[in-house]
Amino acid sequence: MSERWDAAPDNEPARPVPADPEQSTGGEPETAENAIGTEDVLDADPAQPVATEPPLGGKRARPSPWNRKRDRVIAAAIVVVVAVTGVVIGVTSDNAATVAQVATTLPPGLPPAPAQVPGSLSELWQAPSASTPVPIGEANSVVTADKGEVLGRDPYTGDVRWRYSRDLELCTVALAGIKVDAVYRKDTGCSEVTQLDAGTGRRTAQRNGDAELGTRLVVDGSHVTTTGKKLLNTWRDDLVKSMEYGQVPAIVNPNKQPRTGCTYGTVAAAAGKIGVIERCPGDPADRFTVYRATNDEADDPKVDYSTVLAGKNAKVVAMSGDLALIVLPEQKLLVIYGGDGLQKSAYPLDLPEAEITQDPVDGVMTTSWTAQGVYWFTGSKTMAFSRDDLTPRWTLNNSTGPGVTFGEQLVVPIQGGLAVLDETTGATIRTVGVDRRGYTGPVLLSSVGPVLLEQRGPTVVALK
Repeated sequence: MSERWDAAPDNEPARPVPADPEQSTGGEPETAENAIGTEDVLDADPAQPVATEPPLGGKRARPSPWNRKRDRVIAAAIVVVVAVTGVVIGVTSDNAATVAQVATTLPPGLPPAPAQVPGSLSELWQAPSASTPVPIGEANSVVTADKGEVLGRDPYTGDVRWRYSRDLELCTVALAGIKVDAVYRKDTGCSEVTQLDAGTGRRTAQRNGDAELGTRLVVDGSHVTTTGKKLLNTWRDDLVKSMEYGQVPAIVNPNKQPRTGCTYGTVAAAAGKIGVIERCPGDPADRFTVYRATNDEADDPKVDYSTVLAGKNAKVVAMSGDLALIVLPEQKLLVIYGGDGLQKSAYPLDLPEAEITQDPVDGVMTTSWTAQGVYWFTGSKTMAFSRDDLTPRWTLNNSTGPGVTFGEQLVVPIQGGLAVLDETTGATIRTVGVDRRGYTGPVLLSSVGPVLLEQRGPTVVALK
């Protein structure tokens, strides 16, 4: 505290005066009770409270609420609960139950497939892959999927390069462009979707969906559609939902779906459009509907056309551009519909009733595509169609699956091996024996470089 000194009479010594006039002693002798800087509030007379300057803008300070022992115990308990909750969440979260091991380097390049199919093919390796409807070869890797695990493998050896696994069951896995979409089951549906880079296993996108159990992915360019009996979901290639059709779980905008109470049969897609066989109350027969893969609102389908067909148990085999190829089992006809919803042409169909009456379990007909053709495996035959206009070309009897191009030739699986065919006429050029170790069921083909892949039920086999 600063002081000033007042002059005093000659017979009195000078004495200091407080800087604050309110603290002046007013000539009163300084004693222990009024000495500046010696006040002790703890010793003050309770009957005479000591006046102090109120802090914080004139408000009297309150005692801290955490000075009592009980308060400190409560605070400590809160900290413990938060810590335990964090540990529980960390242990039980989806991430804690996920193994994501990516490849540190891109896989080495592979030579192309030979121009002509080799005269003999030997097994390189095989691995369980029950969740891949067709074998996946992309980015110089083979992708297998079984139980809850998706693996990227070396095409020659089958060695695992990358791994993605969860403690959930896989519903289905498909190649969408250059990425792999893995759909996992959670609760009562197939709702967990992860997109992986085929070469490294790196996660590129994730989403929650509403796909039904038993779903299959229908891939068309930049869109993927899930099949189902009451709901179809369509995503862009980055897994952003672009359309939902049918019984929407959480309706935001009512009365947007064109029909209610329908169930769905087979599904196909092409050129940003989805085609579906519908069975709706009040219709005398099956209905075929084509709608867009995207619209301004994802729950507001834009329907190109919807037409009631000539009979029941219909199947959409494939779509190409604005065209759709449909099977009418009751009439034993193949019918081609144009983009206007009108029938363009019809062809007689000679197939066992059992092969065309029942819908496939996953809602997708067994087909394959090449640069020139579309190939449908009926269960006992492979039928070839022009990719441009879907007109029938030829039929191969006693086959075990649709065909693919390997190198520069079309190969179709048959009992005991492969048939190498002229793609235009279907004429057999030669056959190649393959030892399938007693397996006699359907065979789906694909390839990566010089390695031919066969999907034999729940197993993928590499051949070279």
